[in-house]
Amino acid sequence: MIRILRNFVKRMFNNIFSVKRHIKLGLYGPPNAGKTTLANRICKDWLGEELGKVSSIPHETREIQVKEKVEIHHKGKTITFKLVDTPGIATKIDYENFLKHGLSKREAKKRAKEATKGVIEAIKWLDDMDVIVVVLDATKNPYTQVNLTIIGNIAARKIPLLIVANKIDLRRADVKRVEAAFPEYDVVGISAKNGTNMEEFYESLFTIVKKARRRRKRKTTK
Repeated sequence: MIRILRNFVKRMFNNIFSVKRHIKLGLYGPPNAGKTTLANRICKDWLGEELGKVSSIPHETREIQVKEKVEIHHKGKTITFKLVDTPGIATKIDYENFLKHGLSKREAKKRAKEATKGVIEAIKWLDDMDVIVVVLDATKNPYTQVNLTIIGNIAARKIPLLIVANKIDLRRADVKRVEAAFPEYDVVGISAKNGTNMEEFYESLFTIVKKARRRRKRKTTK
């Protein structure tokens, strides 16, 4: 009886004094999959502005980028979230790879160092995420060590997850290959660059956010 009373008081205290926070939605994935392009598309669709710079050179995004209070609407419903764009996850970052893109040796080493730091920060931020969208390049083999590591880390934390098969505007894109690689997760094919199939993406996002809210509610009532 005393335990029940304590739990009741705890819940009442939390409801009265807790500060409502927005869902934290993280964009994760390997380099050049289109995470920042998707972040820019979301921000342009709902805020009229972009979040970050994109480039064909790997690891253009080397620091966490955040956009507060992104509010989207779909079929009469609204969700507000903090959008977190993370650096591309890689198991190995070699400065020599950047030399192929015309960077000087000094610039290449600097970018490699910053990219490595960015990967560490991105992994640290995982524990603070409510929802994660993993962005994969639909023209490439999805069954890689990097992708398995990313999704495995998310699954271990039981964070609601949506997989985006990006770049469906390209001829070699194969969404079914992504679905076959990760059959236990929802996969939506889009072109973040052209805005193709974004309605389906937003609908899937509402579904995954709903799961996240249920998960967070269970955690706060324990």
